[in-house]
Amino acid sequence: MPIDPREKIVLFIDGANLYATSKAVGVDIDYRRLLAEFSSKAYLLRANYYTALVEDQEYSSIRPLIDWLDYNGFTVVTKPAKEFTDAAGRRKIKGNMDIELCVDALELAPYYDHMVLFSGDGDFTALVAALQRKGKRVTVVSTLTTSTPMISDDLRRQADFFLDVAELAKTVGRPPSTRPAVTPVVEAPAEEE
Repeated sequence: MPIDPREKIVLFIDGANLYATSKAVGVDIDYRRLLAEFSSKAYLLRANYYTALVEDQEYSSIRPLIDWLDYNGFTVVTKPAKEFTDAAGRRKIKGNMDIELCVDALELAPYYDHMVLFSGDGDFTALVAALQRKGKRVTVVSTLTTSTPMISDDLRRQADFFLDVAELAKTVGRPPSTRPAVTPVVEAPAEEE
């Protein structure tokens, strides 16, 4: 990985994009190992995770991950997802965090040397170029190993370095089947005296 150990680095994770990419590659990201991996390479200043949440759901499958990240070294940035019905009458949910990620990356720029962007979204090409004009180095993490690449060609060309999730998964990934099963807690009936 092309990170100078003297650098201050930040991780900016587009949660929805990394989830789709890791799912396409067939791995789960172990976020504890992800922090340890980058902390071992240089001074890790900040690790931000961006995602939109559907507020009206009683249970969201992403909520346990968000809570875990929030308590374990990540700065979690969320906003409510917008729900609408399209022309065909289908329920659609939209939750784009691009602006929040860009604003935070630019505001923090004076304090870091190298940004690691976990996204293949071509909308971030202008952000990468702006950071490079400020003297920052940018690594983009996505994948080319799927039948259709998960990274915009423009973003990949603009980045200083490209890191494939399939390669990163060798140190911070785990097969989806090794995820611990969640077992419900069942109270034993009280013994009669």
